[in-house]
Amino acid sequence: MSSETTMSPPGGADSRHVMERHSLNFITVTQVLERENLQNAWKQVKANKGAPGVDNMTIEEFPEYVFRHWEAIKTALLEGTYTPSPVKRVEIPKESGGTRALGIPSVLDRVIQQAISQVLTPVFDPHFSEQSYGFRPNRSAHQAVRKVEKDIREGFRYAVDLDLEKFLETSSYCTPSHDRSAKSPC
Repeated sequence: MSSETTMSPPGGADSRHVMERHSLNFITVTQVLERENLQNAWKQVKANKGAPGVDNMTIEEFPEYVFRHWEAIKTALLEGTYTPSPVKRVEIPKESGGTRALGIPSVLDRVIQQAISQVLTPVFDPHFSEQSYGFRPNRSAHQAVRKVEKDIREGFRYAVDLDLEKFLETSSYCTPSHDRSAKSPC
């Protein structure tokens, strides 16, 4: 991979500018459906436990279900006709008051998502910024805080915490109007 190192304006932090595209042609559904990958995905989902999704199937009920229905599920995945179940929405209380929305996929969908993640993560994760800590293997919010504390000790004065999902939930950003006669709030 070719890259050039650039310096940010006043902070001096390095960033990478990727100049080549990486083909994903070598990633296939067949890789996701390899027996060992699916077994590892199931082990991870089972270890995470978790509540049933909209189908009310528990972790304990899943092995029997998948044994009976695996061929049809596999065929649908290979043919591109598989449709995930809707995500069950629940509200959980926050320590600071209020609630937080939580989505609970079905156990089957969690296994499939985990199997996909196990194939894609080794392809994409090596190209992420070293400064990125969110939803990455062997990374945590605690590590991010320690990194910011270290950077402060080294003289850096700005830290940026971006949450794209939260940004898109707000109406504080502006989309230009295509209607030239309308007054834009921007």
